[in-house]
Amino acid sequence: MFGPLSPWPLLPKKKKGEIILVFLLMERISTTNILVLVLLLLVVPKVWEACLILLWRPLMLSRRFKKQGISGPKYKILYGNLSEMKKMKKETNLWVLDPKSNDIFPRVLPHYHQWMSQYGETFLYWNGTKPTLYISDLELAKQILSSKFGFSVIPVKRPEVFLLFGKGLTFIDGDDWARHRRILNPAFSIDQLKAMTKPMVNCTLRMFDEWSKQSIGEVVMKLEMDKEFYRLASDIIATTAFGSSYAEGIEFSRAQKELEDYYVTSLTKIFIPGTQYLPTPTNLGLWKLDKKVKDSIERIIDARLKSECKNYGDDLLGLMLKAAKSQESDRKMRNDEIIEECKNFYYSGQGTTSLLLTWTTMLLSLHQDWQEKLREEVFNECGRDKIPDSDTLSKLKLLNMVLMESLRLYGPVIKMTRDATQDMKVGHLEIPKGTSIVVPFLKMHSDKAIWGEDAEQFNPLRFENGVSQAAINPNALLAFSFGPRACIARNFAMLEAKTVVTMLLQRFHLSLSPEYRHTPVDNFNLFPQYGLPVMLQPLDSSSQ
Repeated sequence: MFGPLSPWPLLPKKKKGEIILVFLLMERISTTNILVLVLLLLVVPKVWEACLILLWRPLMLSRRFKKQGISGPKYKILYGNLSEMKKMKKETNLWVLDPKSNDIFPRVLPHYHQWMSQYGETFLYWNGTKPTLYISDLELAKQILSSKFGFSVIPVKRPEVFLLFGKGLTFIDGDDWARHRRILNPAFSIDQLKAMTKPMVNCTLRMFDEWSKQSIGEVVMKLEMDKEFYRLASDIIATTAFGSSYAEGIEFSRAQKELEDYYVTSLTKIFIPGTQYLPTPTNLGLWKLDKKVKDSIERIIDARLKSECKNYGDDLLGLMLKAAKSQESDRKMRNDEIIEECKNFYYSGQGTTSLLLTWTTMLLSLHQDWQEKLREEVFNECGRDKIPDSDTLSKLKLLNMVLMESLRLYGPVIKMTRDATQDMKVGHLEIPKGTSIVVPFLKMHSDKAIWGEDAEQFNPLRFENGVSQAAINPNALLAFSFGPRACIARNFAMLEAKTVVTMLLQRFHLSLSPEYRHTPVDNFNLFPQYGLPVMLQPLDSSSQ
């Protein structure tokens, strides 16, 4: 401790004791300082990172966009604009619109409607701490939806989304996306779609049989068509894509519907990373439902593997099971990927198509002249009781026009989001890495500059010469998105809708129930807030 030349031996004992005490105190202080230093090294970066996320980054990004002429609602620490969005939606959810009005944007997305009037057609807002750019310019939207411009798929704000959708085509990128798309494309070929028509017809006939059992002795039935179509779409996707039973499909869809309710409720809440792993009552409920969904899928897969179906079959599930056995890396699919794709297609396949049927039925019930035009076309091509096939359905031009107009005014998918994977320039905009972009289909589909002065009116004749001639821009209808990532099951959805509407018109006259309240609402997709009660009168009774 002391060298040979140290004066230590010459010091008195008292002085030595004082020095030893000071030394010991210095040692303790030094140790404490080290502990404090270590603690600061651990904590300060996190504090600094939090300051960057919560304060500095929003300030810098707001200034960066302001230089480009883009402003928006003021950022609030941690919450961003979530509280405003929640408040405005709560207020407009009390509105009841005139059924004849198709001006639904202010009710469905009131925050966008208000912010557009304040800040213009392109503005910046904050989804919590996430910068989000609202862009309603059609040309910019087409660039953003095209993968070559470096935008990733739907940004994941909350992990619950994977429980609902699965990590399938909707959420994967790059080589994985290309591999999955390559494997799944044949399931939606023309020949496969033709083969699907008969099972679609059988599922619809089963629904009609259920109606007849429920309405013995009644001339006119009142049905909640949104619920009926949801069950029907579940039956159709289970039968045509997965070869499963009606009961299995209903059980699966019920669990996914509960997951959807959880997810929709979470959208306006603050998410703290890491909380998804805590055994909270909500998380326990989510995990239980997710297990229920996975168990249903595994039972369907096991049944197919044990069946005598040659080479697993050519439907969607069969193609994936074949891919699981493939020796080619670019055509192979793991078991966990199959489960995720099943979740994805079940949810997407039943949700959006059932809503297309729901809103089309609402429009036909409201516009009796078009209902009669379609019925006449159906009778001319299919007769009054002939079972439709794919060739017959392809001849129904008026029906196709009505479905296109329904998708324009009440498309189930009301917006699409993308994430900038790097700093990039699109048109005149410089978009920083990590910014979310919202493309508002609902607003763009009623833009008078694109669709004409009657943009808010129901006019199927605008599609008389095809989709490309319906608006100023040939790609103005974005109901199934745009570019290489456009919906893989588009033709499947249209065939299903044509089959069901045709068979309905062959048998029933449709009219809105007096109880119907016109209340479209954003529940991730476009839903009727209070359902769609419709009066159905069998045609044989109405002609008597």
